[in-house]
Amino acid sequence: QMQLVESGGGLVQAGGSLRLSCTASGRTFSNYVMGWFRQAPGKEREFVANIRWSGGSIYYGDSVKGRFTISRDNAKNTVYLQMNSLKPEDTAVYYCAAPRTPRVRVGVDSAEYDYWGQGTQVTVSS
Repeated sequence: QMQLVESGGGLVQAGGSLRLSCTASGRTFSNYVMGWFRQAPGKEREFVANIRWSGGSIYYGDSVKGRFTISRDNAKNTVYLQMNSLKPEDTAVYYCAAPRTPRVRVGVDSAEYDYWGQGTQVTVSS
């Protein structure tokens, strides 16, 4: 099992920034793709970004390209999501996630991810 704990959410005005963190334990963090997803009330879970175990390959959802940056620090077992130019439509619970299998490429489908954190609320006011 991999345990994931997100932090860094909060209330911010439109145009502001937040940095989310997700710290992992229970598995060798540096062997896993890590992803960020979000879910707004009444909507399906949406892919935000993922990063390969080495950090060498990164992919973003269309709605956050150019505004969000995913990164990881394998020495700290932590993945980050820097969110800039936030918009009210970014309001959601943000989750980090990882697949069960190490060193496997996964994409944008939440069904490919097996381990999930409890989520952290991000609210962007207009």
